[in-house]
Amino acid sequence: MQTPIKLPDGATLEYLTPVVDGAPCVIRGTIPAGGVVPLHSHADPETFIVLDGRAESYTGDVWVSVGAGDVHHIPGHIGHAWRNPAAGPAVMHLVTTATMARFFREIAAAPDEFLAISDRYGYWNATPEENAAIGITVPAPAHP
Repeated sequence: MQTPIKLPDGATLEYLTPVVDGAPCVIRGTIPAGGVVPLHSHADPETFIVLDGRAESYTGDVWVSVGAGDVHHIPGHIGHAWRNPAAGPAVMHLVTTATMARFFREIAAAPDEFLAISDRYGYWNATPEENAAIGITVPAPAHP
């Protein structure tokens, strides 16, 4: 295990397995109370196993509440977002690809380059207006 990294949206991640091409990567993620992960999509599938707390996932076109013990799968290429309206953190294991794990490391190391890094990986990020339309308020990201 490594020291947790903090993402620009406030979530923290700890890598539980090595990042190896062709093998699943398991990451422990925490969304803080009141935290959001803005609407986005990417080719990489993600499976979340909720360990503690409660959060809401927007997948496709609907919000779903998940709590401890729930498994929530998001296929690749599906717009999705997270919000944690609870008073405490939501803690999950995330099973995803090595590509996604490398992306997280890069944006944690260079948060001001978030959009450029996303573009390089082929990931889509919603505009502030698109986030507002699903009930998430985020500041406009800085463009390179």
